[in-house]
Amino acid sequence: MAVAFAAMGGWAIWVNSAHPMPRPIIVGLVQGCLSALITLFLKRMIEAMARQLSGSAALLLPPLAAMLCSLVLLVTIHRLAGTPEIALTIALPLSVTTVYAALYNFALWRHGHG
Repeated sequence: MAVAFAAMGGWAIWVNSAHPMPRPIIVGLVQGCLSALITLFLKRMIEAMARQLSGSAALLLPPLAAMLCSLVLLVTIHRLAGTPEIALTIALPLSVTTVYAALYNFALWRHGHG
């Protein structure tokens, strides 16, 4: 969680750095907290869905749900926080979330836990 906070919070500060302070710092803190929370719950959500599903649904739905939940959460919270560069701010965290969700879920599916 700390790594997610630092890495994605730092990313958010960097992509919003053209805007007046303290906006980039606020955005970094918001993204850092979101990334830490998403990291905490993502694995549990994927495992819970994988246990409930079978076949191709078990392969496709958990990472899709993880990506969509993350997208909605990120866009909503960043809009509420007044993030100037929402698309750039969420591009990297959403990509990392989606790739992690797909790879972790594939490992579960391949080993028959889904």
